[in-house]
Amino acid sequence: MAVPPKIIARVQAHGPGFSKILLGDDVVDNWPEYIDLMFDSVVMNSGRGCINCSGIWASRHTKEIAQAIAEKIGPIEAKPPTDPTAGLAAFTVPGQAKAVWGMIETDLKEPGVTDMTAKFGPRLVEMERCDYLRPMVVHCSSPEAAIAKKEYMFPFSTVVECPQDQMLEKMGPTLVCTGITKNEQLIQKLSDNIHIDRLNIGPIPTTRLNWLQPHEGNIIDFLFRNRAYQVA
Repeated sequence: MAVPPKIIARVQAHGPGFSKILLGDDVVDNWPEYIDLMFDSVVMNSGRGCINCSGIWASRHTKEIAQAIAEKIGPIEAKPPTDPTAGLAAFTVPGQAKAVWGMIETDLKEPGVTDMTAKFGPRLVEMERCDYLRPMVVHCSSPEAAIAKKEYMFPFSTVVECPQDQMLEKMGPTLVCTGITKNEQLIQKLSDNIHIDRLNIGPIPTTRLNWLQPHEGNIIDFLFRNRAYQVA
């Protein structure tokens, strides 16, 4: 049976966030200043939110950035949920974590793609009643890599090398974008980009929400196009 168009127009689909951090050419040489911000954006709430960062984009220093983040998140271990220091959520559906890991393994075989957390031990941890995927950082030498367009329900992020003038064209739909830059031209392009739903200008974690700002799910989404905008 066909669904009337009026009903379809009232259905709001929710899916992946593909939230990202962009480092402008004017600040990227100072990337160590933003490592803690990037770390928090990736790992908070076990990386399961649509607002968690799944991609960090810069024109240079990308391998150094990926390595620095990997040093912070790579050693994180899977711990029982009763452990007060536990930072990872379990995959409770049998076989789900293994299937996700299989997809990641396939993408890691592509040229120019490097698992920066590999040296910190296996990422897939299988237990009796549940499984875990330990945090990952993957470096991509090009935005064309298949894994650069994906996100997963655990602390996972790609660090993508891409010229600044190609970032907005290549990065695709983005729920939250943190643009760390003082370049007014780039700020204007970010502001004009209709594929970014929540825009942060300056060093603001993608996970920081201001509940006075609109978020997806508001009734005004059916009347207007809203946008959240923060400036540090």
